[in-house]
Amino acid sequence: MLKRKEAGSRIEELRREIEYHNYRYYVLDAPVISDAEFDRLVAELAELEKAYPEFITPNSPTQRVGGAPREGFATVRHLVPMLSLANAFSAEELYDFDRRVRAALPGESVAYVVEPKIDGLAVSLTYRDGEFVQGATRGDGETGEDITPNLRTIRSLPLRLLKEAPPVVEVRGEAYMSKEAFAKLNEHREEAGEPPFANPRNAAAGSLRQLDPKITAHRKLDLFVYGIGHSEGVRFTTHHQVLAWLGEQGFRVNPHHRVFEAVAEVVEYCLSWQEKRFDLPYVIDGMVVKVDSLAQQERLGATLKSPRWAVAYKFPPEEAVTRLEKIVVSVGRTGVLTPTAVFEPVHLAGTTVSRATLHNEDLIREKDVRVGDYIVVHKAGDVIPEVVRSLPERRTGREQIFRMPEKCPVCGAGTVREEGEVAVRCPNISCRARLKESVLHFASRNAMDIRGLGPALVEQLVEKGLVESVADIYGLKYEDLVKLERMGPKSATNLLNEIAASKKRDLGRLIFALGIRHVGERAGKLLAAHFENLERLMTATGEELTAIPEIGPKMAASIRAFFAEPRNQAVIKQLVEAGVNTVSRETAAAAGPLTGKVFVLTGTLRDYTREEATALIERRGGRVSSSVSRRTDYVVVGENPGSKYDRARELGVAVLDEEEFKRLLETGQ
Repeated sequence: MLKRKEAGSRIEELRREIEYHNYRYYVLDAPVISDAEFDRLVAELAELEKAYPEFITPNSPTQRVGGAPREGFATVRHLVPMLSLANAFSAEELYDFDRRVRAALPGESVAYVVEPKIDGLAVSLTYRDGEFVQGATRGDGETGEDITPNLRTIRSLPLRLLKEAPPVVEVRGEAYMSKEAFAKLNEHREEAGEPPFANPRNAAAGSLRQLDPKITAHRKLDLFVYGIGHSEGVRFTTHHQVLAWLGEQGFRVNPHHRVFEAVAEVVEYCLSWQEKRFDLPYVIDGMVVKVDSLAQQERLGATLKSPRWAVAYKFPPEEAVTRLEKIVVSVGRTGVLTPTAVFEPVHLAGTTVSRATLHNEDLIREKDVRVGDYIVVHKAGDVIPEVVRSLPERRTGREQIFRMPEKCPVCGAGTVREEGEVAVRCPNISCRARLKESVLHFASRNAMDIRGLGPALVEQLVEKGLVESVADIYGLKYEDLVKLERMGPKSATNLLNEIAASKKRDLGRLIFALGIRHVGERAGKLLAAHFENLERLMTATGEELTAIPEIGPKMAASIRAFFAEPRNQAVIKQLVEAGVNTVSRETAAAAGPLTGKVFVLTGTLRDYTREEATALIERRGGRVSSSVSRRTDYVVVGENPGSKYDRARELGVAVLDEEEFKRLLETGQ
């Protein structure tokens, strides 16, 4: 094992090496090592930081995955105000801008820098002595919200500058979501029955304003920088010098910026991107034109809202009129039914499109879209085809009002729409459209914990017809498994042993594994402890279910709908016949030393993660809540507690530090 001083040196060496390779991969798109080699460097750093936690810093590459959830955003005053840009919507307005600039600078030659206007969220990034210390939203221009932990998750944001850095520099940029990441995010949201984001800009803004940085980390945001708001110890004469310096320091600068001396060339370049923009992997909604000379910028000054030395040329929106031929309904991997418009093909944003998601029945009603209508379509964020509105004035009287089917179009099960939700779902866990997801959830670690039953294997089992319901897992045979790709004799034997062992899991795990909507791990345990066997749960009334603390009307309705579906009943019958345990064996948690006690956790605990502390409380019969109220018994306070600590003091709720919490776990009092 390395000595402390050697470990510190190696940690610093690894961080610089990892940041360099991050820069090569995410900024230059020119990696010089393989993914496996990079992963080994990160793994070595993580191991050293685990052994020597005193060396962990917020800017370590290992911290990019996001830390603990926060309880609110602090405000940040920008060192220099972040002004918004005035808009130009035509070539003539660009010429007008040039005339105003030249009139204010009589007799001087003027050059312009033209760069794509990224459709994202403007951010300010502060570096001190080369280290990233704070990031904020634009806000009202004077003050923004501190989103530092979320910005750290963006891989193309350098956590330290590559070259000798000034004491302080405030960099301005645009955080954005690529077209590919936006499409995947909306696909996942649709599958979960959540409303999709309207465009990548909204998706980026929503992602950066998450209180939990881990959510931001999964959204795959990116960053372009375009200027400096404030700096100490470094001077420039032109804007294009600023961009070059930012690139040398490790930032992503848009490669399509150009310098022009004639305004006619500026206009031509702006207009040339109206069609070319659709080929970019990210969305731009215009071009930004800036006076290149920083001295001229200073003399031109600004109005209260925008600089006089810059303007944003905005592209006109692209829409098309077509005729809606039909609405088809598909079933997603989580059972959500999604209506899709099929219309006469039109050319939009560089491609020919003939289909667009209509999301849900409520949206169809709201837009008054009928089969046979003439409709206006566009691409949301230049990515996803969308029906903007119908044109009722062009109706003939033969148009038909659409209604969602009462039966699943894939398996024929009766569809369910829960009160207060827009999504219509198929409740059948064996529906072929959602079968793979059902099997993966059933086998997951916190459910039946069947190790080795991962996505690639589930794909094969379903596609080859070996698994048509989760119960079929228990009918798999050795001779079927060894024929599959990457399944040798040893792997097949190990999997069969895992499947056999899963039969003995407690009832609470089985209830969670069934994938009943709204029923999580804790609810599964509560239901198992209360009803003690699956048969009693299956026949429980709504009143019996809601009589259990934490089981509300919405969850009760979902449970009853699940067990009322004949296909789900058939699956459970198969599970029983296969010998899967359906009786509760874990009753200690229902009557532990902390039974009836409600806890709230705030701040960072030294010796426990949030999940570990929650498990320890629940194992002793207690319950963990997300908010402090008069019903809260204890608030456990770690380092950097948030507003929950203040609320506890205000209400007179007992506050425990980590040592007091440990004693309570040990003694129950």
